[in-house]
Amino acid sequence: MAETQSLEQFKGQARLPKFAVPKRYDLFLKPDLDACKFTGTVEITVDVVGDTRFLVLNAADLTVGNESIWFKGHGSSEKLYPTEITTVEIDELLVLLFSDVLPHGEGSLWIGFDGILNDRMKGFYRSAYKHNGENKNMAVTQFEPADARRCFPCWDEPAFKAAFKIILEVPSDHVALSNMPVSKEEVNGNVKKLFYQESPIMSTYLVAIVVGLFDFVEASTTDGINVRVYCQVGKSNQGKFALDVAVKTLDLYKEYFAVPYPLPKLDMIAIPDFAAGAMENYGLVTYRETALLYDERHSAAANKQRVATVVGHELAHQWFGNLVTMEWWTHLWLNEGFATWVSYLAADSLFPEWKIWTQFLDDTVSGLRLDALAESHPIEVDINHANEIDEIFDAISYLKGASLIRMLQCFLGAECFQKSLASYVKRYAFSNAKTEDLWDVLEEGSGEPVKMLMNSWTKQKGYPVVHVTLRDEKLELEQSHFLASGSTGAGEWIVPITLCCGSYATTKKFLLETKSELIDVSQLFDSSVTNTGEKAGFFWIKLNVDQTGFYRVKYNGELETGIRYAIENNKLSATDRFGILDDSYALCMASKQNLSSLLSLMTAYRQEPEHTVISHLISVSYKVVSMIADASPELSHSIKQFVIRLLQHSAELGWDPKEGESHLDAMLRGEVLSALARFGHSATRDEALKRFDAFLNDRDTSLLPPDTRYAAYVAVMRGVDKTNKYGYDSLLKIYRETDLSQEKTRILTCLASSPDPDIVSEALNFVLSSEVRNQDAVYGIAGISREGREVAWRWLKEKWEYISKTWTGFLITRFVSSIVSPFSSDEKADEIEEFFASRVTPAISRNLKQSLERVRINANWVRSIRNEDSLDAVIKELAQKY
Repeated sequence: MAETQSLEQFKGQARLPKFAVPKRYDLFLKPDLDACKFTGTVEITVDVVGDTRFLVLNAADLTVGNESIWFKGHGSSEKLYPTEITTVEIDELLVLLFSDVLPHGEGSLWIGFDGILNDRMKGFYRSAYKHNGENKNMAVTQFEPADARRCFPCWDEPAFKAAFKIILEVPSDHVALSNMPVSKEEVNGNVKKLFYQESPIMSTYLVAIVVGLFDFVEASTTDGINVRVYCQVGKSNQGKFALDVAVKTLDLYKEYFAVPYPLPKLDMIAIPDFAAGAMENYGLVTYRETALLYDERHSAAANKQRVATVVGHELAHQWFGNLVTMEWWTHLWLNEGFATWVSYLAADSLFPEWKIWTQFLDDTVSGLRLDALAESHPIEVDINHANEIDEIFDAISYLKGASLIRMLQCFLGAECFQKSLASYVKRYAFSNAKTEDLWDVLEEGSGEPVKMLMNSWTKQKGYPVVHVTLRDEKLELEQSHFLASGSTGAGEWIVPITLCCGSYATTKKFLLETKSELIDVSQLFDSSVTNTGEKAGFFWIKLNVDQTGFYRVKYNGELETGIRYAIENNKLSATDRFGILDDSYALCMASKQNLSSLLSLMTAYRQEPEHTVISHLISVSYKVVSMIADASPELSHSIKQFVIRLLQHSAELGWDPKEGESHLDAMLRGEVLSALARFGHSATRDEALKRFDAFLNDRDTSLLPPDTRYAAYVAVMRGVDKTNKYGYDSLLKIYRETDLSQEKTRILTCLASSPDPDIVSEALNFVLSSEVRNQDAVYGIAGISREGREVAWRWLKEKWEYISKTWTGFLITRFVSSIVSPFSSDEKADEIEEFFASRVTPAISRNLKQSLERVRINANWVRSIRNEDSLDAVIKELAQKY
């Protein structure tokens, strides 16, 4: 084998060769925070298990000297120097060729290197902050998915787990954190050397280092694990809520997984510049400030909930991802889907009043939206190169993944599912696993055909819509692959069907294993009459009870009438009311039912009491209003009036918080007022401007608390144009004066919502200025007004070269999707496709195709709306009636 080896055989491969396996890294790093550089050495204990003259590992953006690499066999004092050192930049490889075959067994590979503390929020990078008015840099790592190689040469794949022993040399007045506690400290004047305990074996993407000036708050779990929240100096009080959540969540997960937290400490730290929401590094979890810090006076209820769920997500990874790690990125969903699902489990336990499982449907819907595209991908997706990994950190891996876990838990039962998960964690602790390994354990624990069932959901993209028709006390069910384009895909699934008839006391469960099936429901009808006393003609049947299944339902004939009756007479749970609305909306978008029927259904929600359902009604309304404006601009005023009337019951919450009101009411108030402001409700806008003026004069006024601040900002921006920039300038003043990340985010998200394209252009240019951190630019493009779409597209084209060099990963895909997806004509899709034809890269390829598909779906929907008979009369009647 060694004789036939050549450099060429290692190029362009998805995976590293396995003839040498790392067992331990002794890593030394010395960051220079002023020059933004670092130097380091790494001694890797390598087990040579095959005949080879090569060692092949990952390295990128590092300088490695010819004299700074050697290999030494176990028990030997002879240093073997490579005869050739080759870096393969496109594959991010460091290839070392030795003159002789390397001895089998363990040996040591020593490498010296240096690098740059970059500004791209990946690898070993710098984050800027102020301390006592002075500009400072902190050094931070972000290695997932494949960027440890930018800090030190390594086998940078999840399956190559190894132990890490880290030494850092840093300024003596700085805090330096890593995965493990410090075992020894040596201070020499203004420099100190910190020696950290050796870690358990872990994947390279979980190694973490942070160096800077920080405050912290701390507490301990019931079994003595020390938990700290670190943040910029002066902000420690903002870490107390996350600390409390973390301590309770660690105790909860210890019980749920039946395995104690495996490390001696847990640090969580807020980083000013951070690309993702958070990163689950073993024992040192890094966060955006908005995902970890909560200010009692200036953070909204939605911010509080986000902190709780993100902390729950990252701590779930300490077991599901860190202790048991996916074997390869194909199985990313095992990490992210489970962590998302478990975070809701934790939030529900800590805050049952949040009704978090109803809110979980927001995640399910995001998964359904993306998976209804022909350009979606299976949950298990082949990854053939490291540059493809970033694109699968999306709603499929996270949210479809979490939704399938919920569907499976409901199918198997909560107790059986929990016990099987605990068995899985114990079996694969400190190891790697594939999707099939989980199915095997769940099958053993339940006796159900889990693998057969779930393979149909993870190995093909998409999901079904189940058409249901009643014929002579028999239900005819037929599944077809649902696509938002209105086409029919080729997929077929094993679908866990749940249904209830007339009440939740009368239910039935079964697997739909074929394309269609006829179900006798006469006994359900009899039970329904007995249980409910409903008169004939008022019965109803609801499929996908509580929306636990990842599929849609289309009711035909009298079943559709029955569902409407059940909503209006308060017979259905909030989750089912949500699901019926969303299914109708999706079917309408796909031109499988007309818009009039969707609008008619929406009127049944005019007295809706639940936050999550009203929130979704608002989301649906935004899209419907936008599509009608594109299809029939003359109907814009009427459709907005209809929605404003629809929200009047919810608007009774008013502007002022009530003493003792619920968390959900606090969140809903802001959402309703924001919608009314966007739709042009004059009373809401007038009140918003009054309260905004009061806030400008007194930032502590009770007239504009955090929960309604965004609504006021939107109202202000909807009144801004180039002749009256007072509101825009005022918001920039607030942005510049606040040091709270959540407040800056609120402002950025509404700056481009002006109806004046010139203001939108100015706002977008501000987003690219030095006043906005690169991590936050995506917020500035999230709220672009419909009137600003065209100027935003021109701006993207003009700035693309700069944008494509500055942002990477999911951040650059947001520029594409946020600006491209709202368009609604085939001509615009063609123009966009032509522009990107010579500019597409693997990092944006999938996202661009999905965004273009959304444009064409919008175009189909616009055509359908234009062709709908009597729609104008329907909308005008609804605007006056409700």
